[in-house]
Amino acid sequence: MTINIAVVTGANSGLGLVTATELARRGAHVVLAVRNTAAGEEAARRIRDAIKGAAHMTDGGAREAARLGSRVEVRELDLASLVSARTFAAKLAADFPAIDLLVNNAGVVLLGPRRTSADGYELQIATNFLGHFALTGLLLGNLAAASQARVVSLSSITHKNAHLDFDDLMFERGYRAATAYGRSKLATTVFGVELDRRLRAVGSPVVSVLAHPGLTRTNLTPRAWEHRGRLGQIVARVGLVATQSVEQGAQPQLRAATGAGVRGGEFFGPAGLWETRGPVTDAKLSREAADPAVGKRLWAAAEELTGVSYL
Repeated sequence: MTINIAVVTGANSGLGLVTATELARRGAHVVLAVRNTAAGEEAARRIRDAIKGAAHMTDGGAREAARLGSRVEVRELDLASLVSARTFAAKLAADFPAIDLLVNNAGVVLLGPRRTSADGYELQIATNFLGHFALTGLLLGNLAAASQARVVSLSSITHKNAHLDFDDLMFERGYRAATAYGRSKLATTVFGVELDRRLRAVGSPVVSVLAHPGLTRTNLTPRAWEHRGRLGQIVARVGLVATQSVEQGAQPQLRAATGAGVRGGEFFGPAGLWETRGPVTDAKLSREAADPAVGKRLWAAAEELTGVSYL
């Protein structure tokens, strides 16, 4: 698959940084869509340095490294703000009529007490799901203008034990951070599957695929426990030992983004114990994630909450 223009949300660290680096190394013009642009610029520098370091530093190799490294740019996107998503999408769509790849990678996890987004929504579902739902819809015309565009949605093994309460999607009653995170990732997974159904139904050339990283050491891992005091910090450090590297964890989404012959609706994850680590294989959806009735209902709710309608 040839990727000319790629957009990676949350590309300043972790899985997003690994993914953006590999896409740039393959020759794509990569847009790092990040909330913190200073961190984004540092990530862009690291990507350029990685490309230069990997090149054979003959004159030709140096020139090629410089060419590839220059095709990395940073743009501000706060997925917890629908205004930010619309502003970002409008500028990007104007600059790039055809977009080959959108990797919906960014996310927040386990933030302690309930917090809300700029639009008043529970912060985890707002960032992990609603922001990406809006962004994808706003860029769908540009994706359709590419010959073989893909949308990659980042799921999690936590989606398997989650449930969507349509009477309280924003978790206003009995908030629990871990449960809210799993719900946000189930919503993201349902979205990726339902998007595939709708794209197929209208004969769109865009392909929707999913991936999850298993248990991976990212910058989000310690945050999962930081609000639980000293014991939580100890648990987080022990947990880090049992996880796989971020480079390994990024392989499922890289397969989804760049693999040959990838079909709409495919879901990639680690092959090891309970899909926690190991080489890439086909992952399994929970029953709720695969249910078309759930997909239809969540889609309608997301259109209402974001004001973005498509397909």
